Amino acid sequence: MGGALTTIGFDADDTLWHNERYFALSHDCFAALLAEHSERDHLMARLLEAERRNLPHYGYGIKGFTLSMIETAIEVTEGKVPAEVINDLLAAGREMLDHPIELLPHVEDVLETLRGDYRLIVVTKGDLLDQERKLAQSGLRDRFDAVEIVSHKTEAAYRHIFEQHGQGAERGLMVGNSMASDVRPMIAAGGWGVYVPHDLTWAMEHAEAPTNSPRFAEISDLSGLPETIEKIVSG
Repeated sequence: MGGALTTIGFDADDTLWHNERYFALSHDCFAALLAEHSERDHLMARLLEAERRNLPHYGYGIKGFTLSMIETAIEVTEGKVPAEVINDLLAAGREMLDHPIELLPHVEDVLETLRGDYRLIVVTKGDLLDQERKLAQSGLRDRFDAVEIVSHKTEAAYRHIFEQHGQGAERGLMVGNSMASDVRPMIAAGGWGVYVPHDLTWAMEHAEAPTNSPRFAEISDLSGLPETIEKIVSG
């Protein structure tokens, strides 16, 4: 184990593999189906409101997103949405659940580089069955020492996870594309947070970068992670 850092956590969606692109395609489908009832920007704003409102009930993931699309369709049509549109939205949700897994660049090389020197874990949130499916189809499961699928990524959650699978959050690092979920709460827990931006990131995952924290770093893609970790370890 190198230096004070022993455990590295990886977000899954849009950090290890593409995910948000499939939500973007469903947004296009949703907008097209309801074009005669609402212009796109207004429709997307209403959908985001529904997603935010429904998070405590449905949690994160495709199933909750599909229900939020249906709810928004009912609202913007004042209850007159045709049954075939509801059927098309359900079909869009099922298609999202069946989408193929496409790894992001450098993922396999970086995991292979870090294996053995650090304990590697996946920390992801969302629907349990869908996240398990994606991890299995990714071919990456054997690269990780542990997998945690959680409802919310909070400071308390990170403290628990890195205590259970490492030597505490203070000796852990979390890497991901969400400032709100992967970086800020991990730093609040006492660990390091490494931000890897993705071209498509859900609006609810945006947050201000903790640039005043000595435990924050940003890299353009995962290829920069080993060097960043080496700098952390060498102190």
